[in-house]
Amino acid sequence: MAEDAPSPPARTPRNEEDDYAVSLPRLLVIRLYALVIDCVTRLGDLAVLTLRPRLLGPYLGLWLREVLVSPYRLKRTFELIRVLQATGQRFNELMYGETPVHTALWLFRRAGLGPGHTLVDLGAGRGRTLLAARWLGAQAVGLELLEAHVALASSPLAKAGARLVQGDATQADLAGATHVFVNWTALAPDTQARLVTRLRTCPPGTRVLTVTRPIRLESFVVLSQHRALFTWGREDVWIQEHRPYSGNEA
Repeated sequence: MAEDAPSPPARTPRNEEDDYAVSLPRLLVIRLYALVIDCVTRLGDLAVLTLRPRLLGPYLGLWLREVLVSPYRLKRTFELIRVLQATGQRFNELMYGETPVHTALWLFRRAGLGPGHTLVDLGAGRGRTLLAARWLGAQAVGLELLEAHVALASSPLAKAGARLVQGDATQADLAGATHVFVNWTALAPDTQARLVTRLRTCPPGTRVLTVTRPIRLESFVVLSQHRALFTWGREDVWIQEHRPYSGNEA
């Protein structure tokens, strides 16, 4: 009598955090790499902000608050879990780097941002992109999911004339935006899809900058693609314009 085929071993449930586990030597290399990039980006930020002294104070205020209470040392509190469940996001989607002021300034210039325009940053973090928009004379609004982040950064940003408000980016009101910035490097595909649905509500002519990947719809026409420096390294950025009548969409 033939023996039954052996049963495959039971699969151990995957812990989402396992994907981020690294050995100690590799962790040290990563930390050193991050420190070098942080020094470079900070020096670049200070260099451009010396040309706009009124923005230097708010930037230093953000930096000091980051040193004292980093908004990215997140704990799985009841409130955080409640917010994530309400928005359908995962904890690891909140753990991504920042856009330096000098990088945002370089990108925004290429996107045509200036006086009379309004930038909306979906997932603004500490709001360094908002300072870049103010450097160019544009209005700047940042939307951040976690209220604790907003409480930490909103006051220094207000001194620069920028607003950081608490809210879900997938529900953002983009009617007044002329430019939208989206760093969706760490976002899950379902969250990206909901963001795209929201971006389709932008007025025609709105320019949308996305980090890591473009919006794959015909109504978002790619104007240019760039390679820029972020706090985690170099990354691709697409500048697109919303032209809802330029073609058919699925």
